[in-house]
Amino acid sequence: MPADEIVARRALVAGRVQGVFFRDSCARRARAEGLAGWVRNRQDGRVEAWFEGRPQAVENLLAWCRQGSSQARVTGVEVAAERPAGLSEFRVQ
Repeated sequence: MPADEIVARRALVAGRVQGVFFRDSCARRARAEGLAGWVRNRQDGRVEAWFEGRPQAVENLLAWCRQGSSQARVTGVEVAAERPAGLSEFRVQ
């Protein structure tokens, strides 16, 4: 995919998002969409994610983050546009 067709977004997801399979579910969905990046728990109780790939696939994952896994209770999502880092896989950190 040409580099000019790749976007990157950082998401900070608040609510009950740790200990409810959020990261694992997020990684499965990101891989299914063909995205690269990562997802990790933060000390402040939020989950942070980096999505990199086709614009529509990234938007699909951001929309999913607003709902979360079946046991999650998302109360807010902050999204920031970032410069793509050239990642090639999606990992749970």
